[in-house]
Amino acid sequence: MTSPRYIVGLDLGTTNCVVAYVDTQTPDLDHPSIELLHLPQLVTPGNAEERDMLPSFLYLPGGHEFPAGSLALPWAQDMPFVVGTLARTRGAEVPGRLISSAKSWLCHVGVDRTAPILPWGGGDDLKKMSPLEVSAQYLGHIRNAWNFLMARDNAELALEHQEVLLTVPASFDAAARDLTVQAAERTGLPAVRLLEEPQAALYAWIQSMGERWRKQVRVGDVLLVCDIGGGTTDFSLIAVSDEGGELELKRVAVGEHILLGGDNMDLALAYAVQQKLATKGTKLDSWQMRGLSQNCRAAKETLLQPEAPKSQPLAILGRGSSVIGGTIRAELTRKELEATLADGFFPQCEPHDLPKTGRRVGFQEMGLPYAADPGVTRHLAKFLTRQRGTEADARTFAHPTAILFNGGVMKATLLRQRVVDVLNGWLAQEGGTALRMLEGTNFDHAVACGAAYYGLARRGKGVRIRGGAARAYYIGIETSMPAVPGIAAPLKALCVVPFGMEEGTESDIPGQEFGLVVGEPAQFRFLGSTTRRQDQLGQLIEEPGEEIEELTPLETTLSWIGQEGVTIPVRLQTHVTEVGTLELWAVSRDETHRWKLEFNVRTASEE
Repeated sequence: MTSPRYIVGLDLGTTNCVVAYVDTQTPDLDHPSIELLHLPQLVTPGNAEERDMLPSFLYLPGGHEFPAGSLALPWAQDMPFVVGTLARTRGAEVPGRLISSAKSWLCHVGVDRTAPILPWGGGDDLKKMSPLEVSAQYLGHIRNAWNFLMARDNAELALEHQEVLLTVPASFDAAARDLTVQAAERTGLPAVRLLEEPQAALYAWIQSMGERWRKQVRVGDVLLVCDIGGGTTDFSLIAVSDEGGELELKRVAVGEHILLGGDNMDLALAYAVQQKLATKGTKLDSWQMRGLSQNCRAAKETLLQPEAPKSQPLAILGRGSSVIGGTIRAELTRKELEATLADGFFPQCEPHDLPKTGRRVGFQEMGLPYAADPGVTRHLAKFLTRQRGTEADARTFAHPTAILFNGGVMKATLLRQRVVDVLNGWLAQEGGTALRMLEGTNFDHAVACGAAYYGLARRGKGVRIRGGAARAYYIGIETSMPAVPGIAAPLKALCVVPFGMEEGTESDIPGQEFGLVVGEPAQFRFLGSTTRRQDQLGQLIEEPGEEIEELTPLETTLSWIGQEGVTIPVRLQTHVTEVGTLELWAVSRDETHRWKLEFNVRTASEE
């Protein structure tokens, strides 16, 4: 079979989507050019332009909010909603109709991610959408844009026929990964591969350096990838070793999924502006605060530029009958921004200063599970402290030797330098050497370009990073014991996917048989760990500690006609798919029945 002509890297970001590609028919594939796809999108009503990024915002307009035909795109006469630049702009004015951070909702285990819940807190007059559907709409826009620009004269060049590498946070569990794949499938992209964003960022750096990358790292290095985007903070450690005389890269650790990023910073800036206005007697309601937060995002991006002005004006729509007359004027200064972001989100701290959890109120408003502590450096301390087992000596935290930054937040030189200063302070305390900064990538485009490079590496035209499963996975096994009033049977954790298990791997889980409840509702409890890297397939953990955390449970009924309510002996098989999702199979002793449990979907099926 002929390989697809194009390798496409697709960054489905919390704040922006980016598409990069390689034409494999280029004469010199050993030194390929990675190009960006400039995505057509509405920037004002009736005006579509091509931009190198598609803002990850979806706006649900009112009945007669825009003139008829003004939401047309090159491939559609009119659209019932707006995606991209116009959505972001209009959403700052009417925030109640704006959907943002869909990617963060996609990994939120506390809600049904397939239910129409967005925009969260939006009015009852809106036809809401699910996080899964919103993600599919972004991908659908990208697919239509690609096919319009690249495949108008040749259907074989359509995006669905190309090799597509779709990136996800390293901290995404298998549930969120599977939902990402489902979003792609919904929009006609049935065969995407997933790649962790920090790895993609490192691939982009390797591609930008050419052969020079081998002179900037050495055997024994531990590379820290610090990826802070619009919605999440992601940490990964990648070790450099020697394999047959060649440098080899291996991802050895990933951090927790931390909902902390540019969105939090925009809100912090909005509160700073709100306090200034309050001292002058001007109060803002929650609706205005949402709009102000969007305005602060735009001001932040301007003020963090190298040649930025000293301040940026802000306009907040009033709530009176006169919109123009009621507009509130304010400004955000560069000095205020730097103090709020550097000291508030990147404080000086010690490696033992772990994130604060804070006292939690008994009742809380439902929403995204944002990190309780905004201190990125404290979250970094926790990550490195938990990974100290990667070191052979008595260091109190894992010592990175080089750092690669990624994500829109880290475009700011001020913030990058603060992270380096904090880390170098920690390293100096334990006799470590100062960090080397790996530079040379575009923070907006690195993930998409790195994904395209990874596609080349899969074809033997580049360097591969060894990774596999980013965490170990376990299934909960209820202990066999007599019933005791008020005491639940203890739960053991059976390792069904060890850390680093390669994609595409299938294996029987060794050890004893287990009892499977069929014919009646049952709950299957899945667990995971980013720190237990030594557990083996089939290992039974008698007392799961804090290192093993509960993931999304699966509640379902596994059918076997005539065996309702029976517990039958089964053996287990595990399969990490090519895209990095997990399938767990239960096989009856006589092998006449097999049940597939995909813990990321809320149903199970019998084969």
